[in-house]
Amino acid sequence: MAATLPSPPDPLRVLILGSTGSIGTQTIEVVDHLNALEGGPRIEIVGLCAHSSGDRLFAQARRLGVERVGLVRPPSACPADLDLIAGDDACVRLVERIPCDLVVGAMVGIAGLAPVLRAIELGRDIALANKETLVAAGSIVMPAARARGVRLLPIDSEHAGAWQLLRSLDSSYVPPAPAPEGIRRLTLTASGGPFRTACVDRIARATPDEALSHPTWAMGTKNTLDSATLVNKALELIEAHWLFELDSERLDAVIQPTSMVHALLALDDGTVLAQISPPDMRLPIQQALTWPARLPAAGHDDGPIDLASLRFEAIDEHRFPAITLARRVMRAGGSAGCVFNAINEVAGRAFLDRRIPLPRICELLGEGLDEIPVRPIESLEDVMRADGEARAWACERIERTAAPDLARRP
Repeated sequence: MAATLPSPPDPLRVLILGSTGSIGTQTIEVVDHLNALEGGPRIEIVGLCAHSSGDRLFAQARRLGVERVGLVRPPSACPADLDLIAGDDACVRLVERIPCDLVVGAMVGIAGLAPVLRAIELGRDIALANKETLVAAGSIVMPAARARGVRLLPIDSEHAGAWQLLRSLDSSYVPPAPAPEGIRRLTLTASGGPFRTACVDRIARATPDEALSHPTWAMGTKNTLDSATLVNKALELIEAHWLFELDSERLDAVIQPTSMVHALLALDDGTVLAQISPPDMRLPIQQALTWPARLPAAGHDDGPIDLASLRFEAIDEHRFPAITLARRVMRAGGSAGCVFNAINEVAGRAFLDRRIPLPRICELLGEGLDEIPVRPIESLEDVMRADGEARAWACERIERTAAPDLARRP
């Protein structure tokens, strides 16, 4: 007998963390589209939070009729018509003060962890785009979600694709429940980024502008840079490890240059299922907002997908060692994911500031995993302690080894 799936609240009250970034702005586009559908769901955006883009945040709030907003780094003058929560803990306090049904975790980096964890503690479902939340703290986030009966609806395109495939095995499946039985392997795809065919020497000469020129996706700066090193795929594998409760032996990655195939699921009986859709983040966002329903999406009436373009390539882990490092992190557990994420954030910033070459990012990741002890993660305090230790290590190592001539390169 088919499972009975829950119906979303009407209206669905949504709070967006990171509303001025790439995922946040596309979430607002999706809400506008869904609210305009005849007979579609009613979605009300009840809160918005951003890091420092005050003017954009205030414009969003006025257009959407949102009265209470959060801003980590507020401008000197704040609008009198808005109830502004400001400061380092603005997003956490916004989550605590605004009743809602769904929190969209679209903040970038470790900054998204504390508000998402607080939302889980308050029993709010999470539409999760912030992969660092699970990479750094999966060992506390997943048990907390299970204890509170909170659903984690993935927005990352690969995890959203994997979720669709897993629902073909169990129509009621949603994380944090373990993935259904019968899975041999889950494979996430990568575009290969701007250096997919580049040799090692060419990658070593990469400039920030080149690294931020993604061939298929329009994303924010951090995700785009991470895609150039395939660290983004490493983070996604670690996230999938926690989200679907799959060990490293059942997770893999492959290059699919057109970014049309997002996930592949190999089953114990030899069947392989694939999730295919255009590279448009609005599609996984809409899936999270409307689950378990499927509704027409905006801008996708251009005919069938060109199936002849769906080729695959193996990842060269000599040129892109991040995938090898991801397996180390999954096997090590504890604070290893937190260390990996923190060093990547620091090293990525150093590359954009032209202090280190692009391959040095993964070199630092490997060195950090070698040198920084792995410790248990049992609380948010444990996470932040490990994060701080790894950032201090990375800053010191970069300061000691940075190449001064890089800043003079064009």
